[in-house]
Amino acid sequence: MKPVDIARLHSLGAPALSPDGRRAVFSLTRPDLEADTYTSALWTVPTDGSAPPERLTRGDRDSAPAFSPDGRWIAFLRADDDKRPQIHVLPAGGGEPWKVTDHPLGAGDIAWSPDSTRIAHTARVPEPGRYTGTEPAKEPPRRITRLKYRLDDLGFTNDRRAHVFVTAPIDPSGAAGEPVRVTDGDTDHSAPRWRPDGSELVFCAARHATRDTDLVADVWACAPEEGAEPRRVSAGDLDAHTPRFSPDGSTVYFLADELGEDLNDFVGQTTGAWSVPADASAAPTRLTPGEGPRMQPDLLVAEDGLLGLAQNRGAVDLVLVPFEGGVRQLSVGEAQTQSFDHVEGADGGVTVAVVADDRSSGELVRVTENGEQRLTDFADIDPLPMTELTAHTGDGYPVHGWVTLPEGEGPHPVVLMIHGGPFAQYGPQLFDETQVYAAAGYAVVMCNPRGSAGYGHEHGRAIIGSVGETTATDVLAFLDEALGDERLDAGRVGIMGGSHGGFMTTWIAAHHGERFRAAISERAVNALDSFHGSSDIGAFFPGPLYGPPEVWAKESPLTYADRIDLPFLIIHSEQDWRCPVEQAQRLFVALRRRGHETEMLLFPGEGHEMSRSGLPSHRVARFEAVLEWWGRHL
Repeated sequence: MKPVDIARLHSLGAPALSPDGRRAVFSLTRPDLEADTYTSALWTVPTDGSAPPERLTRGDRDSAPAFSPDGRWIAFLRADDDKRPQIHVLPAGGGEPWKVTDHPLGAGDIAWSPDSTRIAHTARVPEPGRYTGTEPAKEPPRRITRLKYRLDDLGFTNDRRAHVFVTAPIDPSGAAGEPVRVTDGDTDHSAPRWRPDGSELVFCAARHATRDTDLVADVWACAPEEGAEPRRVSAGDLDAHTPRFSPDGSTVYFLADELGEDLNDFVGQTTGAWSVPADASAAPTRLTPGEGPRMQPDLLVAEDGLLGLAQNRGAVDLVLVPFEGGVRQLSVGEAQTQSFDHVEGADGGVTVAVVADDRSSGELVRVTENGEQRLTDFADIDPLPMTELTAHTGDGYPVHGWVTLPEGEGPHPVVLMIHGGPFAQYGPQLFDETQVYAAAGYAVVMCNPRGSAGYGHEHGRAIIGSVGETTATDVLAFLDEALGDERLDAGRVGIMGGSHGGFMTTWIAAHHGERFRAAISERAVNALDSFHGSSDIGAFFPGPLYGPPEVWAKESPLTYADRIDLPFLIIHSEQDWRCPVEQAQRLFVALRRRGHETEMLLFPGEGHEMSRSGLPSHRVARFEAVLEWWGRHL
């Protein structure tokens, strides 16, 4: 795979099943290098595998399909030229869609009413004079009064809060009345869903008085009408999201993280499935074990329990959480399930899922008791295989990961990659980074050290107060195990990573630089003191993970920049608000003032996610710069 081959990659959005389960609709997205953008359209496929998928819509920015409960309509998002998605409705039997919202900043979170007449959704409401016609540089100044006032890849939030709306009754003639605004207040609201009788909506928001200094988000419910007074359903001590009513409306199920006594302890928390009486007559009950697995933000109420996605040693499994508690794995094989849908019916109903593995970035499959039946085949890449490997540290701790080898006998130069998070995971999925570097002749080594997700609560929290040292112990032990293969050249090894992986790249370059020939640090955290004030999450992130402020200098890679002797490339985005560009600049200055071989590559107009979702031209340019650097030094 060459850098320009990202145009051959694809991603499938979350599938939507028709009420009878006979067809699935999904979005297909691809990078377009010529237009330097991403295009997406809706596709449909029969779930019995009797025919190949067909394109359903003619738009180039269509996504997030949702069937109405009566099966007559498909609602979806279509973005305009300003990339502002509006809800459109398409007759399920075919025809032209029509627009039902016209929010100035777009809409999202589609949820049909049980009677198929209205659509609950969210939309950001801008302050007068902002974001809608006025040049950004000529807008009035912003008065900031809260710590949480912006988000990476979005921007300021304090002047455009997300609220819950309900559309006017769906009119097939295309006439669209004004949506009713259901919520208000100086906070964001998300994920509205209807009570089965249509009398209430449930959603999540941080509406409590101390929301600026803790991480709590509650489940709320209210009538689907203007001026409705929300009532809190959860207990004010969890970070809750993805709420769903039970079929009889008596219970609300949701996903949530526990937050410790100070309501700020997010490190390594294994997201669980919870239940609570809809009338809040009792406290929420956790249904999945506290040790794990960690649930991902997708939840559906089925006949026998809750369907969801759980991280598991790099894989992401489709699981069933019985109403009485526990976890049962439904998917099979080493793969990452990205999204799914299910409808009840005879013989267990119909379940479809988007599943990625080391051969594909994601295909739609039907999940059955006998395995998976593939319904799509959009793959256009023949990837190099990943080989699973487990190493052990000096004290016997296991470190799990993968090695991808180039073609040929070798010995091959080696690139050690470290993931971000740190509570994230590498896994068995076609990964453009791995394939581009391996195709260029580099053996790619990557693992899930302590601090990673997918291996339980204790594994995720094991790095608290010792992030650099503990992670380095695991990563280097895995590298040593991989280098035991004579096809890898132990004398030509480079190290790279982004975000937390960039933190670790800088840390290891300073503390174990003799192991490597060169380094690439991307979108990194380097200095905790300035990160604390400049990052969109800086006000609450450093303490629970790294420790109190008095140890931040000791735990910051920048402190040890004078020890770095490797050629060092720094890659960053100018509009990164997660790890602001000053983190890169401070390291660059520290290295350059020593006369050290250091370069900095800055991408304009991009945020923290540039390598994954930035302009296609920028993603290609980044790959080319990385390969040029490794070609120069390895």
